[in-house]
Amino acid sequence: MIKEKNKTQISTGIMASYGSGKFLAEFFIGAFGALVFKFYETEIGLSAGLSAIAIILYSIWNAVNDPLIGYLTSKPTPFSKKLGRRFPWILIGSILWGFSFVLIFAVPKSLNPETDSILIFLWMLGSICLFDTFLSLWEVNYQSIFPDKFRGKNERSKAAGIATFIGVFGIALGTVLPGLIINYGEPSTYLTNGWIFLGLGLITALLLIPGVKENKQMIDRYMQIADIKQDSFVTQMKDAFKFRNFVAFILLYFFYQSGVMLMTGSVHYVGDYVLPGDSTDVTVIFAGMLMGALISIPFWLFIAKRVKGHQNVLIITALLMAAFSFPMTFINSYTGFTIMMALWGAGFGGFWLMMTPAMADVIDEVVLSKKRRDDGVLLGFRAFFGRLSWAVQASAFWIIHSLTGFAEDPYSPSAIFGIHIHMGLLPSILILIGVLIFWKMNTLNAEKMEIIRGKLEKLDL
Repeated sequence: MIKEKNKTQISTGIMASYGSGKFLAEFFIGAFGALVFKFYETEIGLSAGLSAIAIILYSIWNAVNDPLIGYLTSKPTPFSKKLGRRFPWILIGSILWGFSFVLIFAVPKSLNPETDSILIFLWMLGSICLFDTFLSLWEVNYQSIFPDKFRGKNERSKAAGIATFIGVFGIALGTVLPGLIINYGEPSTYLTNGWIFLGLGLITALLLIPGVKENKQMIDRYMQIADIKQDSFVTQMKDAFKFRNFVAFILLYFFYQSGVMLMTGSVHYVGDYVLPGDSTDVTVIFAGMLMGALISIPFWLFIAKRVKGHQNVLIITALLMAAFSFPMTFINSYTGFTIMMALWGAGFGGFWLMMTPAMADVIDEVVLSKKRRDDGVLLGFRAFFGRLSWAVQASAFWIIHSLTGFAEDPYSPSAIFGIHIHMGLLPSILILIGVLIFWKMNTLNAEKMEIIRGKLEKLDL
């Protein structure tokens, strides 16, 4: 058994500060997934087809943007020796990201969806691509901090547990707060919501600073390899897909994120068309999910200490999410949705808890193989596959709404059934596909990770 030993002990306060980044990410990404497509389709009046095309084109931009940013920000800058290679980018990205979120909902009132649909389409495409650029600048560097800063298994589990607990409140505000601010049929309230999100995002960015500042050991490790020539961007992209466990993880992450985006994006459709009420009523459904996630965290921490390997726990939690998604295909009451979302949230809380340490394990395997901690491109691919799920959400909404006549009559039985499909059945299928792929491909068990950590410790990587 290899004992964990770290030259620098990371305090709980620093872990909590790092965890505020989870709050920030879930706060903005949750609101984006829940609001953007519905805002442009039902509030601005842009067709579902053009809205979906904008998000699909954004995903194509994302394919290059995320890994490229990971590659470029791994290079040394004049600030690297003093501030590290990640911290400046995290700070800049977190500020600009919030402002770009406001732009998404700042569609000029003078634009008419009947005569200016192309201009509205271009506004949507430009604003979400800008949002993604600053999100990538922030996220790739934020995620890259974790495997370098938190290096032992127990330390990673503790840091991930704290971050997950804090991040749940980000989901809470990101999904519940808009329901208290926006009014269906009043597009200006979405912009008001955007400004409030910006203010809260800037406050969170300040709280994040201690947790993402790179300590002397991290900076020294980087400066030792900073002058060594990197492989080209294309070479690093090709090399990333040579690692079986990395591919297994990002495929699971893609299918998981696709299911989550479909479900969270469907809740406002459920509140507006399936169930009687207004935007504030959907907070009950989201609250069920959040309570399930919060209550489950201590349980999953207990399980993680007793089940060997982060990857095994990841599979268990994903199976629970798939199982509890399916019944929402048939539910027609606030009580039913709330109860089932609470059960689904219990699986979601566990998956979310294990996701970051599981990815850190995957990164460690790659670092050991390359003898260099150059994980920017890898984290860029993770970000890309996560955001590719938004294209899945948009395409599913477009296809299902077209087939079920949503544009002609959103309250018709066929349109309501379509909403049920992208709320329950489709997320269940997608998550299950991801689990099966991961189960067949993943080979990164607990014994293998002990060997990898021992070798990394000797190499001081």
